[in-house]
Amino acid sequence: TMSMLAAAKAVLAPRGTVRAAINMSNILLVTNRADPAQPGGVAPDMAAALADALGAKLQLVPYKNPGALADSAGAGEWDVGLIGAEPARAAIIGFSAPYAEIEATYLVRPGVPFHTAAQVDTEGVRVASSRRSAYTLWLEDNLRAAQLVQTEEPGAEGSWDLFQDRELEALAGLRSFLTGKAAELPGSRLLDDRFTSIQQAIGTPRGDAAACDAAVAFLDSFVADAKSSGLVANLLAKHGVEGKLSVAL
Repeated sequence: TMSMLAAAKAVLAPRGTVRAAINMSNILLVTNRADPAQPGGVAPDMAAALADALGAKLQLVPYKNPGALADSAGAGEWDVGLIGAEPARAAIIGFSAPYAEIEATYLVRPGVPFHTAAQVDTEGVRVASSRRSAYTLWLEDNLRAAQLVQTEEPGAEGSWDLFQDRELEALAGLRSFLTGKAAELPGSRLLDDRFTSIQQAIGTPRGDAAACDAAVAFLDSFVADAKSSGLVANLLAKHGVEGKLSVAL
């Protein structure tokens, strides 16, 4: 309805421009980094479609990793953020339903006998993981027996270095990243299943509860349309990531 749009626009584009925070470290959702001020990919295109739906202009606000993006939620730097919807972030960000999902799984070192993600959660197993990534937040909450070894700074490449330098048993990460790394370590095994899937959504900072609810209702409606119309599937194909990301159910 018009009132729903007006209420959402007042929160998401109060000055006629929607400022969309983009996580530059997500190599599946941001595939073109030639100009850091104007990143290209599924996430920027979703932001552009959202701006159109709001009848607003678009300004992209890039962040080097998801932790930095989430930390700035209360700083008034952005109106919407395209980021993994994690419970740890939901305290400060109101999330839409997911528009896409990315599998997170493990690469295990040669000689490590595991074949399923559940088997990795075993006493004596050390898991390398990138600090503050959505999948690491999930592991912090869910690993029971295995030891989580996090990088000092966020970054998937750093987790690979940690895995190799300390000869850890397993490396957690997005399937697409681990597929590339498996080729660099003969005898390693990329597990067929996943420990979680990262739900990619559109969030808005939690300020006034009623305003946030109105904005999230609009974002939910926008995401539902983007999925049912084929927009999300078309963007995954356009940017060559359809085998690595899937349209969220």
